[in-house]
Amino acid sequence: MAKQKLKIVTIGGGSSYTPELIEGYINRKDELPIEEIVLVDIEAGKEKLDIVGEMAKRMVKAAGLDWKVTLTLNRKEALKGADFVTTQFRVGLLDARVKDERIPLSHGVLGQETNGAGGIFKAFRTIPVILDIIADMRVQCPDAWLINFTNPAGMVTEAAIKYGGWEKTLGLCNVPIGHCSSAADKLDIPEKDLFFKFAGINHFHWHRVWDKSGKERTSELIDILYGPTQNEDDNHLKNIHSAEFHYEQIQHLNMLPCGYHRYYYIEDEMLNHSIEEFKKGETRAQVVKETEKRLFELYKDPALDYKPEELSQRGGTHYSDAACEIIASIQNDKRTEMVVSTINNGTIIDLPYDSAVEVSGVVTGHGFEPYNWGAFENAGARGDLQSMKGMEETVIEAAISGDYGAALQAFTVNPLIPGGTIAKRLLDEMLYAHKDYLPQFASKIKEIEENDKEVVTYVDELMKSN
Repeated sequence: MAKQKLKIVTIGGGSSYTPELIEGYINRKDELPIEEIVLVDIEAGKEKLDIVGEMAKRMVKAAGLDWKVTLTLNRKEALKGADFVTTQFRVGLLDARVKDERIPLSHGVLGQETNGAGGIFKAFRTIPVILDIIADMRVQCPDAWLINFTNPAGMVTEAAIKYGGWEKTLGLCNVPIGHCSSAADKLDIPEKDLFFKFAGINHFHWHRVWDKSGKERTSELIDILYGPTQNEDDNHLKNIHSAEFHYEQIQHLNMLPCGYHRYYYIEDEMLNHSIEEFKKGETRAQVVKETEKRLFELYKDPALDYKPEELSQRGGTHYSDAACEIIASIQNDKRTEMVVSTINNGTIIDLPYDSAVEVSGVVTGHGFEPYNWGAFENAGARGDLQSMKGMEETVIEAAISGDYGAALQAFTVNPLIPGGTIAKRLLDEMLYAHKDYLPQFASKIKEIEENDKEVVTYVDELMKSN
């Protein structure tokens, strides 16, 4: 029997996305018997937590609800008795993302939040923290569900399940949501009348589409979106450049690519665009910092008791609403069809059973039931996917162990990072730059500081120019 009153805890409660999360709960007030929402953050995020937390309280009050909204910096205490825990934190805050982007780009190498060197370092900083959170949950809320939308979502989810032992973990991404709405719009068919099947890993998946009659519409969508007569840009992602895919390549795949495949399929154009942004001091992290400043100025308004439209410009819209729907579907056994990161268990034959995959399926009262994909027929996609998964597994190993050799291997395997001298130099620079958040690499970082003054000076000068 479902619990009558719910306690939901959000780690990273001071995030600019929190109003969307609160709106999602309010929209599902008849499905979610919420008693308390706890927003948790760290000391460095206290000011934002206070601002967005007060706004959350206003939103709940305006909706006529009696939910308790608690703000705290005490994670352990917050987790006590939680039914659901959502994670949306950023270790090192946006300043760390600036380093993830600017340091690689200064060498002509892609800097991006979840791809390339930046994505690897975000995983290095984040995975130890998710494991610490799970250690607290094991004591404070052993039966809670963990809904993760902290990036890189796939690797964080895999670490939580495989190394943290928290089987009740699901990872979320907003990208499939946009692809589904785009397909419905292009075909002029209601989304509910289409069937979508996604498979791959986070930010590296493909999908196919069928209509109610059972006819597959994938090839038709490829023609509409990427063919010679296309006249609209399909890139619904506000955080990446809208370079055009090569039509013949997508035809050969006979699957619709994830928007993030642009970084791999049209790498030169994406890289050149990022370098131009870097030269102008307009990397995505720098733009987001300015966007967040404006958002939090809005959030301070004591009259604002609803999610502002400006939040949709932040780039991660729909994450929070998807998290709310997962919670509602588990709580009520709604069996909502969604795309999540979960342990493979044979869903994709081409990948290890114990690795995380991002696939379509149904969210039930007992968790996620994936739709079987089987094997990838396209050899190119299969090879790319296996290589990327090997990279992810190596990143997770390095993040947990602090093994410098594993970190260098991950850099070498990643297709967006040149191998050899550049990979090692870039790795050393980023280790030094993020030293405050990488205790697992402390001995190697000390060695770099003592023996490689060129690396230290380069990073210090680069970040001064930020």
